[in-house]
Amino acid sequence: MYGSSRTRATVPLFAFLLVAVNLRIAVVALSPLLDDIKAAEHLSDSAAGLLTALPLACFGAFAFLVPPLARRFGSYRLASLAMAILSAGILLWLIPGVVPLFGGALVAGAGIGIGNIGMPGMVKRDFAARSHLVTGLYTTMLFVGGTIGAGLTVPLRDALGIDWRQMLALWAIPALVALIVWWLVTRGREADEPGARTPGLADASTTDAAGPTSAPTAAGPSLRALLRDPVAWAVTCFMGIQSLEYYAFVAWLPTLLQDHGMSAGEAGWMLSFATFPGIVGALATPVLDRRLGGGPILVLLAAALDALGFAGLIVAPVSLAYPCMILLGLAQGACISLAIAYIVARSPDHAHTGRLSAMAQGFGYLLACLGPVALGAVHNATGGWTVPLIVLIAVLAAQAAAGLQASLPRHVLART
Repeated sequence: MYGSSRTRATVPLFAFLLVAVNLRIAVVALSPLLDDIKAAEHLSDSAAGLLTALPLACFGAFAFLVPPLARRFGSYRLASLAMAILSAGILLWLIPGVVPLFGGALVAGAGIGIGNIGMPGMVKRDFAARSHLVTGLYTTMLFVGGTIGAGLTVPLRDALGIDWRQMLALWAIPALVALIVWWLVTRGREADEPGARTPGLADASTTDAAGPTSAPTAAGPSLRALLRDPVAWAVTCFMGIQSLEYYAFVAWLPTLLQDHGMSAGEAGWMLSFATFPGIVGALATPVLDRRLGGGPILVLLAAALDALGFAGLIVAPVSLAYPCMILLGLAQGACISLAIAYIVARSPDHAHTGRLSAMAQGFGYLLACLGPVALGAVHNATGGWTVPLIVLIAVLAAQAAAGLQASLPRHVLART
């Protein structure tokens, strides 16, 4: 269908990464427009924090629906549905009013939540021979999506002379493109139910000597079993805490910098700039982790870089903005890459990966959604940014502790 074997391997990976890049754009694009949204809709800091946290809550809440839906409809159709729901949520922002504003965030978050869960399972099943590479590329696309949303939203709004609603709605275009490309690549490839031979992306993508990867022979462990497993909880806590740190940072960094005298455009650029070292961290971490044979070194290094970055924002947020963005970007790129890698590596097969992904991202994002709200509330209570940043530094101790446990080379439910 696609010509040469190289093309057959590249086209499905391209479609996979095109879906991945859309899993962050719309959420991150809210942040540089937050002051405009607050002024237009008369939102308090806490309400604005709730707006940025609502998609994260949906990431978590809808995660638990994905395993049964994937068994019913197939993971490829489910990814198409995720892009369709995401597009609909973004377009809701065109409608004036607080209800469509929060409704759009809810619907877009649901679409992203559905998309989030299936991606690690596809890495395990369809790209098994290149899981480290594809994990790095996948997490890189998350940061590329963040870069696009943070860096281009305000400049595009100003260049096109449109308001914030129209600007947000424009981000439905890449989601619709991803939907079309994904459907064209995967149509007719939905026979991925447990026990069935999977003629999907693996046919074109898995190139090891053993041949294409086949689907698992069981539906995977129950959530109840995973809830009793310490390895699953270590992966879940690491995913949740690093996501809490990241989304609290993304939600409030532009406001923090503007409060210290930066323009909205420059503050949005700083958020965008942080994603460039984030891309480096996301790409380099799987390679370094593999060469180091896993272990705690990268977990501790990421926590230390995060702490230094937040400390710099306390001391001199404007003059040290670029060094802080480099430190925080590297740390957060490493953390999300490790979190996804642990979901894949701590699972013995695709079925376990899907269930562990649902648990880790479900509970993890429910925890993460507290970050923007809590940080906004602490800022309101203290009237400044020093205490909120100290809180983020303190939480890094819990992140490191969970990461140390998640980094141990063992599988979930290995005892059973």
